[in-house]
Amino acid sequence: MIEKVSTINAAPPGGHYSQAIRHGELVYLSGILPVTKESKHCDLENFAEQAKQVLNNADAILSAAGCSPNNVIKSTVYITDISQWPIFDKIYAEFFGDHRPARCVVPVPQLHHGFSVEVEMIAAIND
Repeated sequence: MIEKVSTINAAPPGGHYSQAIRHGELVYLSGILPVTKESKHCDLENFAEQAKQVLNNADAILSAAGCSPNNVIKSTVYITDISQWPIFDKIYAEFFGDHRPARCVVPVPQLHHGFSVEVEMIAAIND
């Protein structure tokens, strides 16, 4: 069964997609941009603020799916300026703590609305 996952505690979808989809024991989080639950775009000049908002949104969506960051098995990070990577990696490490999901980093020329970072994740409901 395919189930839509939705929460008011993260940015609402800005297009024709779901915040996440649950299929079986897996949850697939859509690309997450640095937008607050009130649809306010984070400061485009402050990369760290954008990174924190993306992960705050991920946390809210994971929670709505009955998961936590410890359930994430794979993440993909899209970043427009790879020189910002050390900042993101530090914030990401704080978010996950000792848990280290598989990860892919993809430098991209641009993201929607001029944002600097976007993240998508896959989480397992049960360990």
